[in-house]
Amino acid sequence: MKTTIGQFDPATGAVPVLFSHAGVKHRRPVNACLTEAGDYDAKATRARVAEVALGVERKIGLGVIGNAAPPPVSEPEAAAPPAE
Repeated sequence: MKTTIGQFDPATGAVPVLFSHAGVKHRRPVNACLTEAGDYDAKATRARVAEVALGVERKIGLGVIGNAAPPPVSEPEAAAPPAE
């Protein structure tokens, strides 16, 4: 499981995280950890993300989380024959 943690958003109190495992990419916010003074705690947040990653990995393994299916490709409609 690879995780990529984005920048802390003080408005939401979360960090965006990209989880990548077995060809599946899953993005979701994870609540950040704060110090007693209310400051962002990057080390504790990394530990929390690692814990969340265990659940995400399990859900990927069960097929609950997967890559979104690509949109269907529509065939162009054939032109109608000219009216006589």
